Amino acid sequence: MSANLLALRPEPGLTATLEKARALGLAITGYALSEIRPVTWECPDPALFDGLLIGSANVFAQGGPQLARLTDKPVFAVGEATASAARAAGFAVAMVGSGGLQGVLDAISGPRHLLRIAGEEHVPLNPPAGVTFDTVIAYRNCPLPLDPAAHLLISGEALVLLHSATTARHFAGECDRLGLDRSQIALAALGPRIADAAGRGWAAVHIAPRPDEPAFLALVFDLCEKCRSMPAPPAGQP
Repeated sequence: MSANLLALRPEPGLTATLEKARALGLAITGYALSEIRPVTWECPDPALFDGLLIGSANVFAQGGPQLARLTDKPVFAVGEATASAARAAGFAVAMVGSGGLQGVLDAISGPRHLLRIAGEEHVPLNPPAGVTFDTVIAYRNCPLPLDPAAHLLISGEALVLLHSATTARHFAGECDRLGLDRSQIALAALGPRIADAAGRGWAAVHIAPRPDEPAFLALVFDLCEKCRSMPAPPAGQP
């Protein structure tokens, strides 16, 4: 037995996920269930901030000309992909996290006042003592229809990779709109918040042990290995 693996995140993250998954030997298909688009924003006075708190490489792809006013501010990045995007955009990186933006924030010592540049839907954060931040919105995740990928979800052997709560919520709604049976679709979620956003009724919901891509893809790999090791049902049986 084998599962149809389907990753649904928007570009450019989708291509990155597909490349990493295929490097592990996974046969995976990708479909962008949403599109990242810029949001017009005004940069606050740069002199007010000691650094930038960044939770996605999309900030540097979609942030536009306002970013040029902040290139002398150190970046506190959620992970290596975001840090690489920051460096490519001309920023110095002060810290690179590995387990979510809250972990990055917790590791920052005060007093510091940061500017968080984020997407329209973003994870709430609790700063430690001595650290404060303001938030500006630089991009949004715009949903697209699931129809072109729906045929991959009908077999009853689909495992869908969900990287964000926005995508999870939209995917669930699209399955209902198209009349797809949730009980025939398994989910792999990058974190508990994403799994919760997908709702209930799925064949199974698996959550990565840490909210980072290597741990997530290791989970998917293990699930596929278990699936392959299961004996096929006898002929004539479902």
